[in-house]
Amino acid sequence: MVLEVFFMSDKTTRDRIVEAADRLFYRRGYEHTSFSDIADTVQISRGNFYYHFRTKDEILDAVIQARLANTGDMLAQWEIEAEEPAQRIRCFIDILIANRAHIKRYGCPVGTLCSELAKLSHPSQGDASRVFTLFRTWLRRQFELLGRKADADTLAMHLLARSQGIATLASAFHDEKFIKQEVRQLCDWLRPYAESPTRKTG
Repeated sequence: MVLEVFFMSDKTTRDRIVEAADRLFYRRGYEHTSFSDIADTVQISRGNFYYHFRTKDEILDAVIQARLANTGDMLAQWEIEAEEPAQRIRCFIDILIANRAHIKRYGCPVGTLCSELAKLSHPSQGDASRVFTLFRTWLRRQFELLGRKADADTLAMHLLARSQGIATLASAFHDEKFIKQEVRQLCDWLRPYAESPTRKTG
């Protein structure tokens, strides 16, 4: 999932801490973000900070839960906005374009965090990967609605893997043009499935 989702309104102090941590974990990495970094960004006292979170792992858990909730909300919104399953899959593809400036600089927020936690053998690694599971399950459902029940999960995983590869290489080469080129190819790849006579709706 190539996505940067943050809180937008009516933030409590706790929300602001989680939002700041989310941004910093994405841009600097979990290991290289300190309590002080987060507190300075939110501009609150250390005592107020510790009232909400006592360890960085507690903040990480809150960030993961926020990402899961925000991703779930986004998928639900796509269901409302797009009537056809192919249009919904296109929404997933298009987030590469919508977030291309961040992707070019930092990669995918989900992929980079999962990779870092894996290297650290961090116990929250499995929780972080649940965002990918949300996307996998949702994409599989859309391909099933396109009449591809037998290979829906394979197609969902292919699309996830392709999007992660695009994000990784775009970040490595700082190449926004590459993102646009790959998104066009993904849309071309999707088109035959959308036009399949076995397509289902609903």
